[in-house]
Amino acid sequence: MRKGWKNVCINDIADIVGGSTPSTKNPNFFSGNIPWITPKDLSNYQNRYIYFGERNISTSGLNSSGARLLPKGSVLFSSRAPIGYVAIAGQDLATNQGFKSLIPKKNANSEFLFYLLKFYTKFIENVAGGTTFKEISGTALKNFKVSLPESIEEQKAIAAILGRLDEMIELNRQVNETLDTMAQVIFKSWFLDFDPVYAKAKSCKPLNMSDEIAALFPDGFEDCKLNLIPKGWKIKKLSEICSTQYGYTTSAHAENAGPKFLRVMDINKKNWIDWSTVPHCDIDRDLKSRYTLTVGDLVVARMADPGKSAIIEEDMDAIFASYLVRLKPESKAWGYFIYGFLKSDLYKNYAEGAKGGSVQANMNARVIVGTNLVIPPSALIEHYYQLILPFRKRLVANVRESHTLATIRDSLLSKLLSGEISINDAEKQASQVL
Repeated sequence: MRKGWKNVCINDIADIVGGSTPSTKNPNFFSGNIPWITPKDLSNYQNRYIYFGERNISTSGLNSSGARLLPKGSVLFSSRAPIGYVAIAGQDLATNQGFKSLIPKKNANSEFLFYLLKFYTKFIENVAGGTTFKEISGTALKNFKVSLPESIEEQKAIAAILGRLDEMIELNRQVNETLDTMAQVIFKSWFLDFDPVYAKAKSCKPLNMSDEIAALFPDGFEDCKLNLIPKGWKIKKLSEICSTQYGYTTSAHAENAGPKFLRVMDINKKNWIDWSTVPHCDIDRDLKSRYTLTVGDLVVARMADPGKSAIIEEDMDAIFASYLVRLKPESKAWGYFIYGFLKSDLYKNYAEGAKGGSVQANMNARVIVGTNLVIPPSALIEHYYQLILPFRKRLVANVRESHTLATIRDSLLSKLLSGEISINDAEKQASQVL
């Protein structure tokens, strides 16, 4: 045992509190302002602190169930399906029965407990019970033994080192959200709202636009069978400007062998692909070339989350799964133009109305590309591509950097809690990348 560290049961450093679900038959139970967290809310959550879930409950809903109001600073730990989602309550909130939450005692720091649980998750899973799915009981979690510094200050110091890395990861995520939004705003203004055309129709110069680009927009509209569109522009089916192909059917595996295997779950949470989380698969060499993804390809979910889309922005040894449909444009510029359309509310509304299936919503390839869109001149599409490309390159670079930071964080966490390195050494290593 390291000097100043101790082995304790989790119950010695935190009170364990379960959650509950109010009766869904009473809508008043879900009409309040108490954040109510489920494991689904943490399924793709990257921040340490959580403030809200998809739903709130009322005071009457809280009192009617076995749920308890957890104070700010409580550490949420999903205890089943799956075990190991962890977050810190950023404000008072409640959870469903999928959590065993820790309310730290005076001898434990919330942020340190967050990282402690991250480190011990794989060991906690080993003592979980259950046949259909594993679950860690409150008793088993209370009696689970961990090693930690006796000093609160040392706990805080460790959490601070790891926290700075997580803060940089979170900052990258926020920057990426902004970069993605900027590209979407430009697409909407140019190609859906036609703001530059309206400006020129009023003999005004389009805002925030060079003369070269402004010259490519017409100064008025013309009638078409659907609506007014900019003069000289065309209306086409999406199917006329890209080809479609269904993906490959196989099983994914975690081993670092074979190509990456892009699935719906890899594209439906964020507007970029984090390839570090995409698994691998096996595929015959003769088949692989048929399904290999290239930069500029688009993939659209046809099942599970129909209509969700992504664009391939990196050279990657990867193929795509059968629940995805590949859209192949004639160029990268056209790929980003189509991507902007797929992310628009116009396409989202189309997809929502076009979904079929009585058991599971779905869209086949014909439906995915069966909608109309307004097509500007190719020169304007090229200018749009050149304008947003720096945003997307920065976004991709941020995703890569965040993966590096997460790898360093996880390594330092393991080394710090196992005693392999000191806090001073960890501080030096973290400082080299921050």
